[in-house]
Amino acid sequence: MNFRPLHDRVVVRRLDEEQKTAGGIIIPDTAKEKPMQGEVVAVGAGARTEDGKLIPLDVKAGDTILFGKWSGTEVKIDGTELLIMKESDIMGVIEGATKAKRKVA
Repeated sequence: MNFRPLHDRVVVRRLDEEQKTAGGIIIPDTAKEKPMQGEVVAVGAGARTEDGKLIPLDVKAGDTILFGKWSGTEVKIDGTELLIMKESDIMGVIEGATKAKRKVA
């Protein structure tokens, strides 16, 4: 991918969630909600303060994150559906998360 986000923006690839409920019921595609977990693909350099100092981001490429349901802007880069969002839209990093399936569009 030849895309580098600017400032405090983050590029995220959604991760697929389980397709069954805890009770074993399979959820059809039409009833599914978009996943709110993703893998960070790329990050910008960071935000700048009023006096020009660079504040680096807390997330890095490869982190598994949790973000808001309506966060980010959906884009398609090199045929892959991605989200571009500000770091402030990220609720947190999921430590020790097992890599879920990448969403393929």
